[in-house]
Amino acid sequence: MNKIIYIILDGLGDVAVSALGGKTPLDAAFTPAMDRLAQRGSTGTVGTVNPGIAPESDIAVISLLGYDPAEYYTGRGPLEAFSEGITIQEGNLALRANFATVEADGKTIKDRRAARSVSTEEALGLAKEVNARVTLKSATFEFKSTVGHRAVLVIRGVRSKLSGNITNTDPAYERKGAFGVARENFPMLVYASEPLAAFANDTEAREAAALVNEITDKSYRVLQQSAINKRRIEQGKLPANLVLCRSAGDCLPNFTKADGLYKMKFGCFVEMPVERGIALLTGMEIIDVPSASGHLDVDYPVWAKVALNALAKYDGLYVHIKGPDEAGHDGDPQRKKEIIEAIDEFYVKPLVAELDLKDTIVCISSDLSTVCEVKAHSSMPVPLLVCGGSIKPDGSLSFSEKACQAGSLGEIKGTDLLPFLVKTAQA
Repeated sequence: MNKIIYIILDGLGDVAVSALGGKTPLDAAFTPAMDRLAQRGSTGTVGTVNPGIAPESDIAVISLLGYDPAEYYTGRGPLEAFSEGITIQEGNLALRANFATVEADGKTIKDRRAARSVSTEEALGLAKEVNARVTLKSATFEFKSTVGHRAVLVIRGVRSKLSGNITNTDPAYERKGAFGVARENFPMLVYASEPLAAFANDTEAREAAALVNEITDKSYRVLQQSAINKRRIEQGKLPANLVLCRSAGDCLPNFTKADGLYKMKFGCFVEMPVERGIALLTGMEIIDVPSASGHLDVDYPVWAKVALNALAKYDGLYVHIKGPDEAGHDGDPQRKKEIIEAIDEFYVKPLVAELDLKDTIVCISSDLSTVCEVKAHSSMPVPLLVCGGSIKPDGSLSFSEKACQAGSLGEIKGTDLLPFLVKTAQA
């Protein structure tokens, strides 16, 4: 049986931009290592979730691991809270949160992520202040910072269970049933949380929405007065003075374990809490790596070495690299191109140099397209390459959106990709 290395480059897909000579960041990037893999294998595209849905990473990753999000998904909040070791009982309300910057009115958003300048240490201090100084009328809560501006919030009702069927306070994402869907255009205003339309009269949803609005207002008052934020302002930085919430859920998903589903043992390397939560809940083992230095030419070679060493222990590796997505959200196609080039030079090149492709299936794709022009996720399919083992070359010359659209694999449904890789490895 062949080994599998399944590499997902977060937010890789994009559209052509004039700043890159009418090319996408991937097409404009110098990627000789990935191009050689494309030449040795086959290419195509992946529709990670349903057509017309611009997904968040969580439902896209669930799909790419072979699970139907419509069947399993219970919200991003429970996934991230679980990954941080927070206990989630049925009827607890869990949400993904951002430290954001708002104007003095507490409603007009200046930056949804406080310019991505909040250090993990600052966020830890801000979260500590919220936990210590905010009290809710009818619930207890646990607020925990994770990476940079990111955080998770778990609210436990005193009077009743709480329902995750509520809208977001973060205007960049809307709820479509259980799914969180990225908006391309939205007002920069803090929304009031409400029950979803189908649950307008549900007391548990009404209570949940009221509690989210209460903690939003009260945490703003605390964060506005925080010494950490006053120091940030003195340093010319934006204050992280509001907690924006999205993707509520009230229970954990019950995934069939991956080893039983695929008869293979999987290890995974992931950077963000949501991917970690999904991996743990599907029974994958987390591969520990040194903390990121922030220098891609230092971090990526280490990650490649860790992956090579881990292959002896696992049948398959799932690797999720965040980089391209952040540059896409920042609307910076040049930076996105540079990150893609760094992944190629410092991760893919040293990784493939040590692999025997006769015994290893290498797949490189993405969870979604993060389009620089709109600074948001898109519903467009993402590029895919697969090589190694019994995969035959299909004449692809490079790894890019345009080349992959002409590849022999066609458009593969997200839930079918990992089963395809497993079948190929076991052939």
